[in-house]
Amino acid sequence: LMVWLRRCTHYLFIIVVAANGTLLTINAGDYIFYTDWAWTSFVIFSISQTLMLTVGACYYLTFTGVPGTATYYALIITVYTWVAKGAWFSLGYPYDFIATPIWLPSAMLLDLAYWATKRNKHSLILFGGVLAGMSLPLFNMVNLITIADPLETAFKYPRPTLPPYMTPIEPQVGKFSNSPVALGAGAGAVLSVTMAALGCKLTTWTYRWMAA
Repeated sequence: LMVWLRRCTHYLFIIVVAANGTLLTINAGDYIFYTDWAWTSFVIFSISQTLMLTVGACYYLTFTGVPGTATYYALIITVYTWVAKGAWFSLGYPYDFIATPIWLPSAMLLDLAYWATKRNKHSLILFGGVLAGMSLPLFNMVNLITIADPLETAFKYPRPTLPPYMTPIEPQVGKFSNSPVALGAGAGAVLSVTMAALGCKLTTWTYRWMAA
């Protein structure tokens, strides 16, 4: 009975992580309104989504040991987010209020790194983490090209006046920091390795807890 209860608790944890990924999307996803801060917010949005995806997917992947579960985890978050997107839309918010991230291709790369190296955990952490961190901002930018123009949306649905500490700063054209995909991919590639390692470590802790 205890083993059954612990397994149920584990799967509940997976659902909680996926649900938190969805909530993180809702909070970070309305960057489309902050027109002056759009690219800065995109970088934060990309990094936060990459880290949430990597830690949960690596945990799920190494716990089951079956390549493909990272993609399944990303599918769970995607479905949750589309449900949340539909709920906000039904409340009168614009369809583009929540920009649903493109998690699936990055999760597939995690699965690929795990499968191609014969389920090597360290390869998953290093190669999978880098691939996920570099790819997610690229896929998200392609995704954004297909939705409404941020400036047009911001004028149509104005936000309240921003507090002084959030007053927009004019962007400096031509600098590396003004390239949201490059900055998001670079930071994500480094940080995702750490999150991948944490996800794998969570599996170790879970197995020890289940065996106790």
